[in-house]
This record gives sequence, C-alpha cells and structure tokens, in this order.
Amino acid sequence: MEFNNVRLVKKANVYQDGKVTSRTFYTESGERKTLGFMLAGEYEFGTGAAELMEMLAGEMDVMLPGSDKYVTYKPGESFSIPANSSFKLIIKDWADYCCSYFD
Repeated sequence: MEFNNVRLVKKANVYQDGKVTSRTFYTESGERKTLGFMLAGEYEFGTGAAELMEMLAGEMDVMLPGSDKYVTYKPGESFSIPANSSFKLIIKDWADYCCSYFD
C-alpha cells in the first residue's frame, strides 16, 4: 500500500530505549497515522486515542485490554485498541507496522 499527498512530521517518535521508532504523518483528509518499526523485546503501551494497528512485516504477539492471552498477528492482519487503555506486545524478531488513530 502507498500513501500519497501526506504531511510528514520529520522528527522520529522513539520509545523503549530506541527499540521502537515511528514517524507520524497526516493523510490528505487529515487522518493521523504512524509508520513504525519494533526490535525484539517485551513492551507495554498506553493509548490516548483508539488505534488500529496493521501488520506490514514481521510478527507480534499481542495481549489486548481485558484479555489474559497473547494472540500472534502477522503481515496483512490488524487489531484495534480502545482509547485510554494499555496493551502488551512480545516481538520475537522485529515488526513493521502502520498505526491509525481515531481521536
């Protein structure tokens, strides 16, 4: 997939001691998204806005809010995270993703 006519924020978002990075951009219609990359590790993230995480490459094991089990997501799959919640991830190798925000 390709995004055309976007407004890109040059500064990187860097988390977890540099093991997780992303770049924010806005689509022509004003949607906020990030393209990101995660190295191997175990992470927990909180959300402000609701999010849709789309897997582009690699894999991630995800424990969504209200669950006590991890589910593996692969390229072409996606999952949603509610606003004002937290979720856990296990990345065994690396993961490339696109995140859409619903403010």
